[in-house]
Amino acid sequence: MIEHSLSLCYHNKLILAPMVRVGTLPMRLLALDYGADIVYCEELIDLKMLQCKRVVNEVLSTVDFVAPDDRVVFRTCKREQSRVVFQMGGMGAALLSDPDKIEKILSTLVKGTRRPVTCKIRILPSLEDTLSLVKRIERTGIAAVAVHGRKREERPQHPVSCEAIRAIAETLSIPVIANGGSHDHIQEYLDIEDFRQATAASSVMVARAAMWNPSIFLKEGLRPLEEVMQKYIRYAVQYENHYTNTKYCLCQMLREQLESPQGRLLHAAQSSQEICEAFGLGAFYEEMTQELNARRAEFLARTPEAAGEPAEDTSGIIKMAVKFDRRAYSPQITPKMCLLEWCRREKLAQPVYDTVQRPLDRLFCSVVTVAEQKYQSTLWDKSKKLAEQAAAIVCLRSRGLPEGRLGEESPSLHKRKREAPDQDPGGPRAQEPAVPGKLCKKPFVALGSGEESPLEGW
Repeated sequence: MIEHSLSLCYHNKLILAPMVRVGTLPMRLLALDYGADIVYCEELIDLKMLQCKRVVNEVLSTVDFVAPDDRVVFRTCKREQSRVVFQMGGMGAALLSDPDKIEKILSTLVKGTRRPVTCKIRILPSLEDTLSLVKRIERTGIAAVAVHGRKREERPQHPVSCEAIRAIAETLSIPVIANGGSHDHIQEYLDIEDFRQATAASSVMVARAAMWNPSIFLKEGLRPLEEVMQKYIRYAVQYENHYTNTKYCLCQMLREQLESPQGRLLHAAQSSQEICEAFGLGAFYEEMTQELNARRAEFLARTPEAAGEPAEDTSGIIKMAVKFDRRAYSPQITPKMCLLEWCRREKLAQPVYDTVQRPLDRLFCSVVTVAEQKYQSTLWDKSKKLAEQAAAIVCLRSRGLPEGRLGEESPSLHKRKREAPDQDPGGPRAQEPAVPGKLCKKPFVALGSGEESPLEGW
């Protein structure tokens, strides 16, 4: 596991360890708030990063690394600029069996970048082999080495070897970062220093204990979990962290409380808004959403070319400011279904959806055509499906038609069984599949320079 680090000192530091799915921007900022000196990001596969474009997100005040499929692979902000470590990996502990490759990779990185390079390893079956490996690693010129005091096949329930880490620290002249002490050794702030002394390490890297409660880095002691989780959620909303990642991290914090009433609400949440409501932050979500929308509107007013509006003349489009909220509709009825059913009854062509994605924030807007009239919501959505539902709502409301909302009478819309070949033509017809709209294009604004690495100029 290789880390591409910034100009950092690795003596007497509290470090948030790299963790799959956990080390996203909200968790890193939270750890810094509570006293972490250095934060490692989630594992980034080097090949994926090379394929990314560096995008300045002026709405969120972040720098995003965006994959060809428009997925944000990594998001960072100015506040953590000098304290975050890019962790490049993909092979993990498997490299331990190939010391020649380790040495070659590290030597190439050290010679090829102006920034310090560190690496993180596990111990080998024998102490002699482990010391031989770390000596070869040190000769490559790296700035520090992090050591997880367990063997490759060992899991968290196995005891961490403080003795092995101490032997490495006493052998090398570069800083050694001790890792693996969560639970058995580290349960509160004072335990971090005890673990450092037990391993004779220069610094300590904390993983699971920080995942459970990031205030482990706070000198004054752990903060109440409810307070920590609410602070995490605020960062997640502010930086538009995907709700599935937010939900996963909160579940790791709740642990044995997942069966509590709040835990069940979290488990049932299917959006950032529902997560906020589960923790009493519904008003905050509304305020932050309005603020972010205002920032987008201001940015688009300054830079109309970033709007990504359809190229055609939109003067004849009927527009409304509406969004589709799944909770307001019957479980198996959507506005698109209602609109399709109405078109069939009226013997009209099926609705045609034309959806575009805005480069600035990768939000979607859809225009639906029904009977040669176009309809569009002026509010942009986070997915193509939501944007199409919003366009269908505009059409239905402008025509005074039912749209499937709870409590609304819509007697003609029922789920239909597929018609058998010899079925009476007068009986119920089969539900015909809707013709999909055009595939939306997914452009993004790339602000990189030439063929530079995505990390250059960060």
